[in-house]
Amino acid sequence: MTSSAVTADTLDPDTVDLADPATFADHDLSGFWRRLRDTRPVHWNPPTAERSGFWVLSRHEDIMAVHRDDENFTSERGNVLVTLLEGGDAGAGKMLAVTDGPRHEQLRKILLRSLGPRVLNPVAAAVRANTRRLVREAVARDECDFALEIANRIPMTTISNLLGVPESDRDYLLTLTKAALSADGDVLDEEESAVARNEILLYFLDLVEERRKAPGEDLISTLALSDVDGARLSDEDVVLNCYSLVIGGDETSRLTMIDSVYSLAAHPDQWRRLKNGDCSIDTAVDEVLRWASPSMHFGRSAVRDTEVGGVRIGENDIVTLWHSSANRDERVFDQPEVFDLGRTPNKHISFGYGPHFCVGSHLAKIEISELLMALRDFTTGFERTGEAPRVHSNLLNGFHSLPVRFFPDEAGLARADDERREVKR
Repeated sequence: MTSSAVTADTLDPDTVDLADPATFADHDLSGFWRRLRDTRPVHWNPPTAERSGFWVLSRHEDIMAVHRDDENFTSERGNVLVTLLEGGDAGAGKMLAVTDGPRHEQLRKILLRSLGPRVLNPVAAAVRANTRRLVREAVARDECDFALEIANRIPMTTISNLLGVPESDRDYLLTLTKAALSADGDVLDEEESAVARNEILLYFLDLVEERRKAPGEDLISTLALSDVDGARLSDEDVVLNCYSLVIGGDETSRLTMIDSVYSLAAHPDQWRRLKNGDCSIDTAVDEVLRWASPSMHFGRSAVRDTEVGGVRIGENDIVTLWHSSANRDERVFDQPEVFDLGRTPNKHISFGYGPHFCVGSHLAKIEISELLMALRDFTTGFERTGEAPRVHSNLLNGFHSLPVRFFPDEAGLARADDERREVKR
């Protein structure tokens, strides 16, 4: 949000365009969402000369209902505004996120072989080692850009290890994923984003061809050797699901990690609770996910005339589900505008809900929890040392840069050194 941002309480819902990334860059929308939840929970975002209109759902209850309802609403015409407004998603029926019905169930089972809780213990150990190393190195430097030097490295390293992406390619892949759905500057260039998305697909096509010839233990090999409905997954099937995994596996965790440091620096009382062990890591992870709401919306298309919240939705209408509003819904959360690491229950929907609940949610929680534990163990605190510019997007919520100064916990660092020496013996 810029220093000249307009308060959302003064915004007219009839003139706000939620398809425009500038809306999110130029305004604090908390008051706007509260107004919609109270007076227009099913709101029509009007069309423009360039695009069609779409429905906007802001209440937790309505959004959960649509997430559950894969009979009246489909993901196969796109699941975010960028594809819904373009008339469809090329991955429909092939990529898990935009596939419904029995094929979706079978694809999900294949991916859970590598992403389910029971198979992630070795991955969790690697995440822990990588995260603690990165945080220790940053603490030793005193200052760093947390977004660029730590948060950028953890999820991309993890998902790349799972997919079998060579280490030499990971910076290149990270650059592409960041360009695909958002911009680090003030302008989102749709042409550049489309090129980035295409480059990701072409990159994975080369890897799939390699794994067909010489399969390994990685997730690309698992997909390449898997069958759905008795037929081997095609190269296109595998590539599209790799694209979805690398985008989803990077963005949600990375942006939540950045927001957690930003928010903990701004709420020293909550940092003390985490540092002193006055709240559990599990509740803290759920709260930073709720607070960050890294994916602001998802979308569906109505397959027939139906109704949501007493409002008629027409066949083929686009319906957008705004998690950034649902995660602040006063009907579900007590004092939702309070950042509370001990919040329980916490019915956030940052991973979605229903049939399309995020297949990588367990991995994301591992990454975020390891970051919070490393910060707790190795620092006594941290502070921002500069501006934290937001990504320019109508989908992703967060910061692309976060300069911070760490204050070392010498006792915690010494304990970690002792533990490492003990392991080596």
